[in-house]
Amino acid sequence: MTETYHIPVLLKESVDGLNIRPDGIYVDVTFGGGGHSREILSRLSAEGHLYSFDQDADAEPAADDRQPAGNFTFVRSNFRYLKNWMRYYGVEHIDGLLADLGVSSHHFDDAERGFSFRFDAPLDMRMNKRAGLTAADIIATYTEQQLADVFYLYGELKQARRIAATICKSRQQQPIATTQQLMDVVEPYFHREREKKDLARLFQALRIEVNHEMDALREMLVAATGLLAEGGRLSVITYHSLEDRIVKNIMRAGNTDGHIEQDFYGRIESPFVLVNNKVITPDRDEQERNPRSRSAKLRIAEKKCQRIT
Repeated sequence: MTETYHIPVLLKESVDGLNIRPDGIYVDVTFGGGGHSREILSRLSAEGHLYSFDQDADAEPAADDRQPAGNFTFVRSNFRYLKNWMRYYGVEHIDGLLADLGVSSHHFDDAERGFSFRFDAPLDMRMNKRAGLTAADIIATYTEQQLADVFYLYGELKQARRIAATICKSRQQQPIATTQQLMDVVEPYFHREREKKDLARLFQALRIEVNHEMDALREMLVAATGLLAEGGRLSVITYHSLEDRIVKNIMRAGNTDGHIEQDFYGRIESPFVLVNNKVITPDRDEQERNPRSRSAKLRIAEKKCQRIT
């Protein structure tokens, strides 16, 4: 496995959080460059097994040297289909699941993928290049209201409506097909002192919409909740408030909406108990080595044992 594709964040902390049993069954739903998967495999015996997911074809070569191993299976698929794939492999329960959410270093550094405003490239942003609308398709076909909703909900941009209106007006003149063309259109709404931060939010919003990231995350977490064995661990690294809220909700309340239910005695009826009440963040050394880690938050929860009543 190569680490040039992606530098793993909070590697030791996230894998330690799984409390790995050598003969257990584990899932890494965000394989990337294989950093977290390699660490998990180093702690498994031949009786254990790791299933690693990634929908991006560019991640597949990093898994090739592990495929012959009897305790490793690479699944080229979106992690939203976790439940279906585990059923396909005959897995009823897993002992732990790790997710390093967000975009890999590789996606930001590959100019042709259109994830970064550092390069002038086609507005693509698809994690899976085989299917789905591109960011350019969304810019070209969404209504003004749809675009405003995307920018406000997923980018938390205060100027969402005005940006959407300008895009709709500009695309009537000529197509907006590249990152630079999009930046030229929205530039008047971004003040110089906040330009990079707001552009990052705009690109984040489009990327989330292109890849249906929030829906996929909810589906995966619900599936993981059902699959985890008693005492199994959920270890999740988030990078922005939208996905972190969903992860916090599932761990605290047992659902992605955060709706708290209590039993007769006032005890919260969540299937999880928090392992770390306070989020784990990278130390200064890691942040300096890997700038992507600066916004990372790690949450860990354990599946409760059923109470005998």
